[in-house]
Amino acid sequence: MESCPNCSSTQFTKSGIIKNRQRYKCKSCGYYFTVGKLGKQIDDYYVNKALQLYLEGLTYREIERILGVSHVSVMNWVRKYNIKRPYNSKYHPTYRILNRDELEKYFLDADNITGAGVLVTELGDKFMLIKWERFRE
Repeated sequence: MESCPNCSSTQFTKSGIIKNRQRYKCKSCGYYFTVGKLGKQIDDYYVNKALQLYLEGLTYREIERILGVSHVSVMNWVRKYNIKRPYNSKYHPTYRILNRDELEKYFLDADNITGAGVLVTELGDKFMLIKWERFRE
């Protein structure tokens, strides 16, 4: 606790305990406040992966299914870091989750990597392959 959330004053005193949380009273403005709970902390690795996947064009729900992180958390991170997707209507991403052997077999076939951009990212003990393909008209 560094300052009053109402007036940003650093002058406050303890003023009891509410629901097992310390309550404070600001000496400057008289505002009562409690220390905010931290909540569940998510590893930065998942935040970075979620934002990368968002930039690659995956939806919030797809990211939730892949990483196991709430789609609401992903939306909050996108807002917090002011992430904007590049607009390009000619391509759309498709993704696949592969283990090491499947990934090796995928890249041995030249047809899989011709005519499209491919990104591979680590996802725990597996790999995510994202491929951009042109929309078929």
